[in-house]
This record gives sequence, structure tokens and C-alpha cells, in this order.
Amino acid sequence: MKILFALLILTSTAAAAPPNVVVIMADDLAYNDLSCYGSKVIRTPALDTMAKEGVRLTSFYSGNTVCTPSRMALMTGAYPIRLGWRGGVVGYRIHPQNGLAPEALTIAEVFKSAGYDTAIVGKWHMGDGKSMLPMNQGFDSAYYITKSNNQTKKLFRDGKLIENPFDNRQLSEQFTVEAIRFIKAKRDKPFFIYLPYTAPHFPAQAHPDWRGKSNNAAYGDVVEELDHRVGQILRTLKEQKIDEQTIVVFISDNGVEPGQRKWARSKPFRGMKWSAMEGGNRVPCIVRWPGKIQAGRVIDDIVAAIDVLPTLAHVCDIDPNVFARSKPKLDGMNVWGTLTGKSADKHPRNEILFWHGWATFQAIRVGDWKLYVDQVKEIPATKQGPALFNLKDDPAEQKDLSAEFPDKVKAMKALAAKRVKEIEEHVLELGGPAVNQREVKWPAWLD
Repeated sequence: MKILFALLILTSTAAAAPPNVVVIMADDLAYNDLSCYGSKVIRTPALDTMAKEGVRLTSFYSGNTVCTPSRMALMTGAYPIRLGWRGGVVGYRIHPQNGLAPEALTIAEVFKSAGYDTAIVGKWHMGDGKSMLPMNQGFDSAYYITKSNNQTKKLFRDGKLIENPFDNRQLSEQFTVEAIRFIKAKRDKPFFIYLPYTAPHFPAQAHPDWRGKSNNAAYGDVVEELDHRVGQILRTLKEQKIDEQTIVVFISDNGVEPGQRKWARSKPFRGMKWSAMEGGNRVPCIVRWPGKIQAGRVIDDIVAAIDVLPTLAHVCDIDPNVFARSKPKLDGMNVWGTLTGKSADKHPRNEILFWHGWATFQAIRVGDWKLYVDQVKEIPATKQGPALFNLKDDPAEQKDLSAEFPDKVKAMKALAAKRVKEIEEHVLELGGPAVNQREVKWPAWLD
């Protein structure tokens, strides 16, 4: 009888155990760079299978159009403007000793507060200063480079330099090996792992085993290796018998790097990294949780990187009071009902805001409509005033409809002004030493 009672307790505890979470982020991977998103030149069988076994989002927006603010948004569930970001990335117009403020509540801190073991494996890029490094932002374990693979050659473990220089060709493999080591070590208790690969950020240098394997030069080789590495992570979860106990999210931090436009694609969208156009912000997103998320669904509702934190916190049953002290204010929304398709409630997100990589607010999307309130060189109409596009009919943003729908322009302008004003009134300063922030240009057509 005692043995039976003990088994019942163990069974109940296992059933109630919160899921593990693996968040994988690619670097500069464009919307059309995966075969499940339409690529004809890059083969990504592992991610294609992940999409078939989970959900694929077609209106997913990164946290920003460049590296540092995009990662800040994912970490905090807030627009990066709220975090003191005023353009650029760490190491390029942001001093390396500045970055994500230590008082900002991060996704790692949220999961750590709920008893999860937390780890980052990959690219940090949110400040080199000691108080801003991963170990002081909620991560129990950290195996990382501080900036992009073109900005540094140093690889660290928990703050200790372990390689200088690292071999850029080997990073995807090294990060994967480290992530698998963590998964195996923590398989018996809840874990959260953030795995921001450096691939396919320039310079795209193929691993020796992958060189020349793709039909799209070194860039394609690097993406196809990245796909293989994601497959290794998924296979490890199955081998460790925790596949059905683990949520896996795959996203990119922004769109095509201008120097890689010969090989990377955002079709059918225009615009690249740094741009507020769709090609700079709309990126792949695949979410998989066997048995909980219906396989093979495609979701076109607006979802953003800022929604990842509140959504995962909800599904992992993390006490919402943890956000009572949240700094900055959350802009993200819980979209779990949309991902599962089991909720009768209306999808919560109907709008999203866009900033240029130099932090000028430029556009707002509401439903299928996107309004530009600043001058954008790729859109000639914005030289004369706001430009309005219907993304459902015109994903390439080529036909300005502002003259046909003046009332919609007026209403969206007013909404954008209201949103931006509220955000600017509730901001943190960048972490690190006090700096003279660059002055951000106000959008040309926003009152």
C-alpha cells in the first residue's frame, strides 16, 4: 500500500511538473530563408519538420530591426525604447559598457523565480559591463560571446574567458554541444535555455563539414548547418524522453543584413535589417510542444517577440505577481490561446509599432493596415506625407492608399501618437555609466 501511495504521488508530481522551455534565436535569418517559408535554394528539413509538428507563424515580428534592441525586447517583453535604447547596437553607436539595465526584469529572472534552472548559450549583445552580463541578468549558466561574431573573437563561460580567438566556423556546433550538455544535465527538473546562435550573421563562414553543401554559397551552408543543429536539439529532447515536456520556440532577431542580400531573402517583403519595412522585422517563428499544440497549423495573426515572455510565463503557470515589479512596463501579450487554437477568445494583439534601427518611430500596423508616419527612402510617397498600405493585398508595400482612406490615416496617426507618448513617459535609462544619448529624430508626419 505504501509503495502504491508513493507511486501515486510521483505520478501526480510528474503530471503537474511545469514544462521545460527552449528559445532558439537565429541571427539575421530572413523570412524566406527556410524551405517551410518558401525558400527554393536553402534546405531546412529539421525546421520544416518542427513546423509540421507545431505551428508556423506568418505575421511574427522581431523585437526590433537590429540586434541589441531586438534581444532587449525578447528578454523583457517590452519595446526597446522603454529600456533607454536610442539607436544602434552595442559596439556600434552604443558603448560596450552600456546595455540592458540591471533593474530590468528579464525572462531568465522570471523563470528563475519559479524554480527553473536557466542558461544562455550563444550571443548576448546587451552590454559588456559586469552588471549587464548574463550571470547578473538571471542566468545560472552562461556560455557566450558578448557581441556579434564580427565584433569580437572572445568566448566566455560564466564570465571567464575560455577561447581567444574562437573559430567562427565552429560556433554553431559548439553552442549546440553546450546546449545539449545542459539539457542532459537538467532533464530531471524544469529548465529554461536561451540559445541565440550567431548564424547566419556575417561573416558567413561554413563549418568544414558543411562547406559547399548548399546551393546558396557560404550563407546557405551556414543556414543548412543551423537547421541541422536545431534538429540535434530536438533529437536530444526525444532521446532524453522529455520531448513532450518541452516547449521549443524558434525565431530570428531581424531580417536580411544588407551585406548578405545577394543570398538572403525576405520574399515577398521589401526592406532589410535597420528598416521598419516588413523585410526588416517580419521573420520566421515556429513553436512546438507535442500533445499540447496542434501540429501543422499556420497562424497569420499578429504576434511579436515581446509576446514571448508573457505567453511562456502563462503556460508555465508562473505567478503573474512576478510582473508587479516589472521594469519596464510590459508591452507583450499572452497569445497562448492563439497558438493552441483552443481558446474562443479573440486574438489579443491587433497592432504593433515599428522603429528604425536608429530609433526613429516610423510606422504602426493595425489589423491588415500599416501606416508610415516618417520618411522612408524605399517608399517615395512618404516624402509628401503618411503612406498607407494593406499588407494582406500588398505585402511588398508598394501601393499607397492614403488618399483613398483619409479617415483611416487620421485614426491610425492618432493611435500611433498616443502609443508613442505613453511609451516615452515610462522609460529606463540604459545600464552602465551615464552617457549623452544621441538625439532621436521625431517622425516627419506624426503630430
